[in-house]
Amino acid sequence: MERGYQKNNDETSRLGDGVTGSDGAGALRGIRVLDLSENLAGPFCAQILGDLGADVMKVERPGGDPARAWGPPFDGGDAVLFLAANRNKRGCELDLRTESGAAQLWEMIDESDVFVQSFRPGVIERLGFGADPVRARNPRIIYCSISAYGTRGPLRDAAGYDPLLQAFSGLMSVTGENDGEPVRLGSSPVDMGAGMWLAIGVLAALRERESTGLGRRLDVSLLGAALNWMGYHFLGLQASGRTPERHGTAFPSIAPYESFETMDGRLMIAAANDSLFCELCAVLQRPDLVSDSRYASNALRVANRVELRDAIARAVGTWSTAALTDALLAAGVPCSPIQDAREAFVHPQTAATGLLVDLPGSATPGLKVIALPIEWDGEIVPVRSGVPGSSVSGDEQ
Repeated sequence: MERGYQKNNDETSRLGDGVTGSDGAGALRGIRVLDLSENLAGPFCAQILGDLGADVMKVERPGGDPARAWGPPFDGGDAVLFLAANRNKRGCELDLRTESGAAQLWEMIDESDVFVQSFRPGVIERLGFGADPVRARNPRIIYCSISAYGTRGPLRDAAGYDPLLQAFSGLMSVTGENDGEPVRLGSSPVDMGAGMWLAIGVLAALRERESTGLGRRLDVSLLGAALNWMGYHFLGLQASGRTPERHGTAFPSIAPYESFETMDGRLMIAAANDSLFCELCAVLQRPDLVSDSRYASNALRVANRVELRDAIARAVGTWSTAALTDALLAAGVPCSPIQDAREAFVHPQTAATGLLVDLPGSATPGLKVIALPIEWDGEIVPVRSGVPGSSVSGDEQ
């Protein structure tokens, strides 16, 4: 059953609740987005557009987006992963296999500017809402699709999720300790990256439409996003002929640029040029490292990284994390303690960014989400509304 959508040509209804032109939440004022996507990549794209003021209608299958059940942890009836990608949206449930459900979607298509879908290849076409019929019905619409492996090639019809594309693209092969197993990145950079690229494409297509009056078909794949994160690794492979390896916290092209064990923790140190290396050695009271010809340039430090790392590790190990952090920052040497999620969440600097904002309608009092990480004339773009309700959560919006 449809929830939250009212066909209305009045301009005020097209803006979404609380949208003004005074901040980033008004940037896409008047733009209507139909979000038929599920899981993370597509919803993350639509959330970005919603954060910027678009009126986003999330259209879910009967029973809701499967990501609502991707828990624990949950907030009320919805998994927190769902909450992280679906704020600033209205919602409805439609069974597109029925005549009435399809008719309602066509009505929404007539009034929409952007259409986002992430069904497995061929599914949306079988439902009758492929790019050709939708664009024929509404030539101004920007039709967006997210797939796992892209629109061509032997795997074009395969389904996929973030960790599968981390594995396929080589991301896992360069993540983890050198003598350990390949490791999945602890967040979802492939899904979120694909969503970000698609949002960028939508913004460009909207700009183009101002002069042409016509929409575009945009296709983004998880594989494309994953390969993009591997860009300099692929360049290095071609330039050197060597397959990139895992280096733990280190970076293969800069030294010292990794974490070191202190008396009570671990500190990430990034002495990325000669000047910073000199300052690091001064704080560690190791001027001999600066005068050592083996470490006279970054290229030499990389070539002799094992010996250099051992020397720096011995010096770092005599300091507490807090004391060395203070000393290095005072000297202008970039560094950071390796924090867990709780430590990062409660750190005063995190609070100072203003990015931790309340999620309206949350079942957990004071639940914070990360706002759009763009300051708009010095202000964080506000979160106007929470996630749309469904039969899963029992809340209507």
